[in-house]
Amino acid sequence: MFLRSGRRAAGRRGAVAVLWAVAVLFLGACGTERAGGPDAPGGPDGASPPPWTTMEPSGVTGVRVGGDDRTLSIDTRVPSGARACVKDLKAVVTDRVNGAVWVQLTYSSPAGDRSSGCTEEKPATTRVTLPQPLGGQDVIVDHYTHFTRDGAKPPALRLCGKLGCHPPRTGCTVDSYDQAVIAAGVPMHNYRDSERCDGEWLVLDISWRTGPACDDASDPACSSRLGDRWFFRAGKSGWVPFFESPKGGCQDVRRREPRFPTALCASLAPLPAKLHPDYPAPSSSP
Repeated sequence: MFLRSGRRAAGRRGAVAVLWAVAVLFLGACGTERAGGPDAPGGPDGASPPPWTTMEPSGVTGVRVGGDDRTLSIDTRVPSGARACVKDLKAVVTDRVNGAVWVQLTYSSPAGDRSSGCTEEKPATTRVTLPQPLGGQDVIVDHYTHFTRDGAKPPALRLCGKLGCHPPRTGCTVDSYDQAVIAAGVPMHNYRDSERCDGEWLVLDISWRTGPACDDASDPACSSRLGDRWFFRAGKSGWVPFFESPKGGCQDVRRREPRFPTALCASLAPLPAKLHPDYPAPSSSP
C-alpha cells in the first residue's frame, strides 16, 4: 500500500515538473517575440527598440482640393525601412489668416535613431477637412510650404517658390534684383553695391558681412566684408547668372559671352582687393 502511494506521488511530481518546463519554454518564446519580432524596430538581438517621437515630414510635394472645396489631399514623404516606420500621419488646420489656410502635418516614427532601420523615404498622402470651403485662399503647410490656386491646374494647387506665389517679372526692378541674388547663390545678409541693367542683361556688385554682429563704425571688424561681381542674362523664369569676375572692363565677360553689351561693362572698375582678395596658388616647392 505504501509503495503504491509513493509511486502515485512521484508520478504527480513528474507531471508537474513537465508542465512547469513547458510553461517556462512558452514564456521564454513570448519574451523573445516581444523583443525582436519581425515588426519590432529594435532588432532581433533583444535590444530596447528606439523610441517613437512626433515629427514633421521632410517635405510636402503637393496639395489637391476635393470636389466639395473643403477636403485637402496632401502629398508628402515619410520614413521607410524593413519594419514599421510611421504611424498617426495626420494634417490639422491651425489657422486661417492673411488670405491662407495654415495646416500642420505630423506623424510618429522611430526614424530619429538610425538603429530603427528607417533610413529611406517613401511617398504618403493624408487628408484634412476644412471647417469652411477653401475659396480663393492659399494653403500653407508646416509654416513654409506655400500653395496657391492662381495659375494651377485643378484639382491640384501650385507650389510657390522662394520669391512667393507671384515672382517678379524679369527687368530692372528691385524685386527682380532680389531674384538674381538668389539665383547666384550669394551668402545671406548680402548687400547690392551697384546694378547695371538694360532689361536683357544685368551686372550686380554684391557684398556680404564677414565680421561680428556689431554697429560700431569705428571698429573695422564691424564693417568687414567680402564681395563679388556677377553677370546675368534674362531667362524665362528670371535672371540667369552666367559669369563671375572681379575684374573691370569688358574683356573677360565678352570672352565668355560676346553678345554682352559694352555699355554695361566698359566703365566697370575692378573690385577692391579688400573686397575680393586674390590669393596666390600654393607653391609646389618644399
